[in-house]
Amino acid sequence: MNGPETIRALGLDPSRRVALLHADDVGMCHGANASFLDLFRAGALTCGSVMVPCPWFPEIARAAAEDPSLDLGVHLTLTSEWAGYRWGPLTRQPKSSGLIDDEGYFHRQVAPLAAGVVAEAAEEEMRAQVERALAFGITPTHIDTHMGAALCPPLVDAYCRVGLDYRLPVLLPRRGDTYARVLRADPEAAALWCEAAARLEADGMPLVDDFRMTPGVPTEESDAAYRELVETLPDGMTFVALHPNVPGDIETVVPPRAHYRTDEHRILGDGSMARWLDQAGVQTIGTRALHELYLRNLAEA
Repeated sequence: MNGPETIRALGLDPSRRVALLHADDVGMCHGANASFLDLFRAGALTCGSVMVPCPWFPEIARAAAEDPSLDLGVHLTLTSEWAGYRWGPLTRQPKSSGLIDDEGYFHRQVAPLAAGVVAEAAEEEMRAQVERALAFGITPTHIDTHMGAALCPPLVDAYCRVGLDYRLPVLLPRRGDTYARVLRADPEAAALWCEAAARLEADGMPLVDDFRMTPGVPTEESDAAYRELVETLPDGMTFVALHPNVPGDIETVVPPRAHYRTDEHRILGDGSMARWLDQAGVQTIGTRALHELYLRNLAEA
């Protein structure tokens, strides 16, 4: 099923661009949870994913258990990037697993993870995160990957296998060049992704076509940057990875860049993003629709 066929199967117009407005990092802190709940319920976001190992995961998990309309996947987490706010694996892993740094938390960057990770240990951890989400009452709609860690070359197969085994769509864009640039991936990784995407589609899994992300600009440039993001969306279906956060706690986690997230909450919440999408003729959809399509494809196979 190619891109236009997937869009048509979702009940959308294949001649128009499609965006999934996705909140990454739900569960990382209270402000991320509050932002997702406010924006999703207002229709300003279409989906999101939870960071299961993070301290504020139980808050969003209980909200999801009480409100099954929330479109949430699992943001498979194998890195912990902030200097003073850290998390580690759910599974008990020795240093030799390559999953933890000298402080006992996940590595702060993908490169040291990729250099030493034992794929079996990482797959055990990814499965544990999905299982904990299920145990808390979340019905995941998809999986994706924090900082792209689960898509580093040693883990591509494990990442895809988790999606296949749990019958969950995975974030792996058909056109991986933008994703590769965002993740600073080398050509070897991008080639692996293309091969993996082809195998997933052969199994009936619907994939997005492209990827865009939070612009990360100064506050005074934010409105123009988000409008440009909308207006320059490529043809097909694009996963737009956003990171909105209400003010109040993110400023203590990442002071120099907290405004990226609070500006985004404002732009989504005041209707600006929705207006620009409408003016550009962009359709929006969530990941639950992809999950339902995947299950239909499996049933018809």
